[in-house]
Amino acid sequence: MLEVMTENRIGLDEFAALPEAAAVELLLTCCSAPAWAHAVAARRPFASIEELLRAADTELGEISETEIDRGLAGHPRIGDRPDSADSAREQAGMAGADHEIRAAIATGNREYEAKFGHVYLVCATGQSPRQLLTMLTARLGNDPAIERRIVREELAKINRIRLRRLVDSGDAA
Repeated sequence: MLEVMTENRIGLDEFAALPEAAAVELLLTCCSAPAWAHAVAARRPFASIEELLRAADTELGEISETEIDRGLAGHPRIGDRPDSADSAREQAGMAGADHEIRAAIATGNREYEAKFGHVYLVCATGQSPRQLLTMLTARLGNDPAIERRIVREELAKINRIRLRRLVDSGDAA
């Protein structure tokens, strides 16, 4: 049943009524940081999608760096074959990337991982391959503390997109 829910939207009331373990499992499809998923699930029910998104942001700000790393582990490298429908949608712009851009992003990914010790995470939704490369190149110049702050911000953006896709507020669009 949970697999069907990840393909279709679930209402806020239905989300609130899920057993804790099912809610956590569903949230882990948005962000693979268990502490985040447990904390957000524990705050149910939510009166609106905006309240859910605020709770998700707050809990992301509270989790440890180890948990952020767990969240990062749920994301493929930019330019690699997406491992989920969410990642495929988010990286759709990469489908039209030429060989030169793909090669430059692959090189940048390796440099980034060598410098920062984790995958380069960016909210790729709506970004062109050239924009993704430009952002990657710019972020290679960051110091580790600034980059960790940016990683949390990017993860929050991705979580918000995925939560909006997952949870139906019940409002007319």
